[in-house]
Amino acid sequence: MKKLVATLVVLFVLAGLFNPLAAPAALIAAAPAKSPPPPGVEIAQTLSTITGVAISPLLGVSAVGCYQYCRAKTDVEKARLPWFANPLFWVPAFLLVAACFLKDTVGVTLPTVAKKPFDALETCEHKISGLVATGAFVPIMVNIIHVANSPGGPPGASLSSLGFAAMDFHWLYDVLVTPVAMAAFFIVFLASNAINILILLSPFTTVDSALKAFRTAILASVAGSAFVNPWIGAAWALIVLLISYLIAGWSFRLSHFGLVFIWEFFTGARHRFKPDASANKMFLGRKAEKVPTRTFGRLLRNETGGLVFHYRPWLVLPPRTLVLPAGNYETGRGVFYSEVLRVEGDSAKTVFLLPPKYRGHEEEMARIYNFAGTRDVGIRAAWAWFKSLFGGARAAA
Repeated sequence: MKKLVATLVVLFVLAGLFNPLAAPAALIAAAPAKSPPPPGVEIAQTLSTITGVAISPLLGVSAVGCYQYCRAKTDVEKARLPWFANPLFWVPAFLLVAACFLKDTVGVTLPTVAKKPFDALETCEHKISGLVATGAFVPIMVNIIHVANSPGGPPGASLSSLGFAAMDFHWLYDVLVTPVAMAAFFIVFLASNAINILILLSPFTTVDSALKAFRTAILASVAGSAFVNPWIGAAWALIVLLISYLIAGWSFRLSHFGLVFIWEFFTGARHRFKPDASANKMFLGRKAEKVPTRTFGRLLRNETGGLVFHYRPWLVLPPRTLVLPAGNYETGRGVFYSEVLRVEGDSAKTVFLLPPKYRGHEEEMARIYNFAGTRDVGIRAAWAWFKSLFGGARAAA
């Protein structure tokens, strides 16, 4: 899948470098150009726009919509604007973004426990707005490109302006740009969403602030470099896209991990859940046999009694199997989630992370998989140690 995405992105870049088709001028041009811009300038600006919006979808889409609305002079022009340029969308969107900003600034003084529910809501908003933008915002941008380069479009927007009147590659350009732009947008969005998940999972306010400052700095650098020079902006956007592509697998697994944990924790799924008698869904807690951490799959026992983990890369690719080494396994009880541990002497290593719905079902999981037993982990284990240190635990007779 990564090779396919990389191929599409390369085609997108090549299309921009060798095709003078205009990008959505209504989105990015401050004023009509007096002369046709050099080939590729508009696609460079489009690349920066896609990257910037993907980092913060709600802010980016509402900003583009507000710009288009303010730029439209007549009622006819305003009537032709896309959905995200309607004040009924971008005004509430800006208010929501402002509320998130206040949470991240004034809300720093709040305790971490009181602030996390708001971080969870922001994470849900970020994921929903990103997915909506991928399917509803990016294709509209490509459609604007098509309109801008059709006969009667802006001067210099078509190939005929360079003497290629007999050659019409609009259909090929549109076919390539739509899936490629969506793929590029989604890759950057995954990396941005992974930062949101890290913020949500972090128990420290200082770490939260550092991650948010990092994301804001990246967004500002993309917008600022594109404003200074479209080529510098495109080069920096490509670097952001390349880094996002290299960590796409990690970002996807972390995003899915966070989504499952948010949903099950805040919906109280554990009160309606009962473990399956043979196979249960969970996340791999550490890299094993080249299978990366947080891979999602099902754990079961095979015919010989060994533990087997069935999973699908990217959740949709052909199924694969990981056979776990024989050993002494236990279920770990945590405050927010539980684990499956492999015990070796006095040490216990995390093998699987159980979603929040398994909390309170540790004993049953141990019986299903014939584990050696259960034990406290994380904060629970630290609290038990603290109580025993001050005589809070009873000594055996």
